[in-house]
Amino acid sequence: MKSTMARRTFLKSVGAGALAGAGMGTLSSPLAQGQSADANASKMPRLLASCCAYSYREMLTHGQMTLEDFIRKAVELRLDAVDMTVYYLKSTDAEYLESLRHLAYENAVSFSGAACGASMVQADAGKRADVLSQIKKWVNVTDRLGASHLRVFAGPQPAGVPLQQAIDWVVETMKAASDYAAGKGIALGLEDHAGVSQSAAVCLEIMQRVHSPYARINLDITHFIPTPTEDAYTQIASCVPYTNVAHIRDYFDDRTPVDMERVLRLFAQAGFKGYMSVEYSADSIGGEAAVTGAPKLIARTRELCRKYSSI
Repeated sequence: MKSTMARRTFLKSVGAGALAGAGMGTLSSPLAQGQSADANASKMPRLLASCCAYSYREMLTHGQMTLEDFIRKAVELRLDAVDMTVYYLKSTDAEYLESLRHLAYENAVSFSGAACGASMVQADAGKRADVLSQIKKWVNVTDRLGASHLRVFAGPQPAGVPLQQAIDWVVETMKAASDYAAGKGIALGLEDHAGVSQSAAVCLEIMQRVHSPYARINLDITHFIPTPTEDAYTQIASCVPYTNVAHIRDYFDDRTPVDMERVLRLFAQAGFKGYMSVEYSADSIGGEAAVTGAPKLIARTRELCRKYSSI
């Protein structure tokens, strides 16, 4: 694995290049002025409030809510978008998917993306090929919904398998999957979920090796494991430049509360443009049911999006 220092050097070089480009804005030509305006716009944050269907998983699983209800709920909660967790689709038939897409359009609700459970760490080459087929299937579903993002997982590290080998399998599969998704204009978002991708260092290595604008990070702000040199907030900040969608929860995995103001400020300072998608969990401290707990977290997220956004 590349060293942490190498990753930092890489990110610094990207930042230096961006600054060099912005410096051309001091020239007097119309082109230079246009470049300056573009550079300024690129630094402006645009944070939009979304919610993952997973937040209402109990109601969706037990028939108390449908995805149609969830889309309408987004209007009530004044959300910009919803994240369509595919576990709750009634089918993948074109007619059904298109009906969801049309309902969202009629209610002026965007899809911040879709999310599948495909995990790319597979020791067997045949199983890796099967996972790639699954991802392609869900890319097609995402395309039919009219979304531009699909969340995927790296997966757990198998016992006895070196971490580097597991990372290699993820890179192999994600490269092929990103190439396929690119043909439909859809970005894949690797979630920093429990397992191989639970550190910023690993997420960044995968992004750099896959090296595609269609390979991004689906950044769950609560999953990073702190190290002696990098706490969770430091790891979040290092991954923001590669992130297209963030999942927002209010407690870290160790059950300590998230400083949400600090987190959204990190996104804003990086000029992030994208969705802050609430993924409410009733397992958080207090165990409040989604029907009352999710709207509270959504309201807080929406407030912070407004505070730290240029819109």
